[in-house]
Amino acid sequence: MDEELRSLTERLRIEAEASPAYDRLVATEDLHVLAAALTEPGQPLWARELAAFRLGIAGDGRAFEALVLLLNHREPRRCASAAHALARLGDPRTARAAAALATNELRVAYALHPVRLLVELRAPEAVPALITTLRRRLRPHDPYRAVALACVQGLGALGDDRAGPVLNDALAHPVLAEEAVRALARLPE
Repeated sequence: MDEELRSLTERLRIEAEASPAYDRLVATEDLHVLAAALTEPGQPLWARELAAFRLGIAGDGRAFEALVLLLNHREPRRCASAAHALARLGDPRTARAAAALATNELRVAYALHPVRLLVELRAPEAVPALITTLRRRLRPHDPYRAVALACVQGLGALGDDRAGPVLNDALAHPVLAEEAVRALARLPE
């Protein structure tokens, strides 16, 4: 069993409170049963998350919208699970959706996992989105240092020279300086 799936099922087992529906969703191999859990009215969040995750891992595009919603959830564990499934889904819309979430200033508190997903996908949208997000995080007293740090690390991992100017600006921020030096060293000469 995939480690992320194991972690997700353990967490959701507690939320489901011994529901027979939980056991059915964990055990089924029928993708139509999982897809139905996404669209049937009255389904609890844990059921929708479990179904979307399993469909995403299976490469079933019916999970896309639910996973994007979970990627922008207020609970970090849900975001992490959604990012994991989206990275494996293979939907061409994923990078565009992650870039939109990463750069949405109204939802920046939830941008960490979209940023990390963009880096994992290595899509064309990744570098511009990370540059935009990091530039906004370099304002004085910005409270979203974890997002800024993920952007710095991601830009280093992506190794695109367009990141040079914003990484140089990040050097002036003590929390980011060390990682910015590493990221700059990874950029092409």
